[in-house]
Amino acid sequence: MKDKRRPKALSGKNVRYYYLLALTPFLFLVIMYELMPLIMLVVDSFKSEKAKDVLFTFENYRKIFTTLSYKKAILNSLKITTISTAFGIVIAFLGARAAYNSRGKFRNAYLTVLNMTSNFAGVPLAFAYMIILGNAGVVKQIANLYGIDFLQNFDLYSSSGLTMIYVYFQIPLSTLLLIPAFNGIRKEWGEANMLLGGTNTHFWHKVGIPVLLPSLFSTLSVLFANALSAYATAYALLMNNFSLLPVNISASFVGDIKTKPKLGAALSVVMMIIMSIVILVNNYITKKTTKWEGS
Repeated sequence: MKDKRRPKALSGKNVRYYYLLALTPFLFLVIMYELMPLIMLVVDSFKSEKAKDVLFTFENYRKIFTTLSYKKAILNSLKITTISTAFGIVIAFLGARAAYNSRGKFRNAYLTVLNMTSNFAGVPLAFAYMIILGNAGVVKQIANLYGIDFLQNFDLYSSSGLTMIYVYFQIPLSTLLLIPAFNGIRKEWGEANMLLGGTNTHFWHKVGIPVLLPSLFSTLSVLFANALSAYATAYALLMNNFSLLPVNISASFVGDIKTKPKLGAALSVVMMIIMSIVILVNNYITKKTTKWEGS
């Protein structure tokens, strides 16, 4: 007689081994292309540019926090990042709310535009703003023709111009991130608020915004990291004429006269520390708001 016994089912332990085996190529890529470069970057940041035999020194970090240009680069990056993140999240909230309240073709067209504009960044974005608001841009020519003072005096090649461009590419990204969060707000809650005599402002103050708080803080951390590490747009617009942290990092590795890779590594570590602090604070606040909602 043929043995009709069923094959033994895999135990939980064996299944875990198979999963780990399947993840091996991915883990290899993570270790080789993410963890190893990160470790090497941190190690290089504690090496000296001049004394090759010195294995450990705080020289690079001391230079960053004592040199005016590097301190200014950190402050400028934090300033532009904070302003663009704040404006981006407020405008994105209104845009995501509009998408939440809309239906049909308008919503589909709106989402299509958001997807297109969210990918329009970097050098093409800087070039587009030069054509529109540059010294010889279309809007500037119209302003000169009709005597519109605030447009005539607007300088695109300044911190305010750069901040405006940062706000532009923050808005579609944050709107796309917030739209799914609005789906968690049920229509029944708004109807119940109306039946109880509450206003629309009261509903968003007491129900809508508290429900969205975890998503808002998560989006804030993404926007902060996105703006802090942005390089191509700022460099294409102002090159080295405006001191920013990512621009200084790039100049340390590909300088026109002399490269300073160890100093660039230290600047990169400073940027990672700033991002880590923001993410940790965001996670703490998100956890607190989530507990508050659940209580």
